[in-house]
Amino acid sequence: MARAPAARELPPPLELMCLKALWTLGEGNVNDIRNVTNRNKPLAYTTVMTLLDRLARKGVASRRKVGRAFVYTPRISEDSIRKLALQQFVTSYFDGSAEQLIDFLRQAPSPNSPANGRETQSRLDSGLDTALL
Repeated sequence: MARAPAARELPPPLELMCLKALWTLGEGNVNDIRNVTNRNKPLAYTTVMTLLDRLARKGVASRRKVGRAFVYTPRISEDSIRKLALQQFVTSYFDGSAEQLIDFLRQAPSPNSPANGRETQSRLDSGLDTALL
């Protein structure tokens, strides 16, 4: 697998959707990827083609010509993208401190707690507001 893209190169949502389809399939052409992505969000053939081309130009996916079509393969692992996204999240919301994130998560009520749903949501919203400030 290729090295993780630079921190600013976390794939945008539609590119990430195509990348997730590639991870599921292992490799595929535009129609293959479109069939997977259409389960969640219908996209035009040309849109998927453009998104896959962008991923290939960024080095996140590779492509090879097979007949008249390109077959795309992911060059970065799902775990690499997850680590990058988590790193950005921790940097943005917890001043780069994983300990602050862990403390925040420990304060959140468990799903099995008897607390009222509104109280739980209010507490989570309050904690998130505090974390964002």
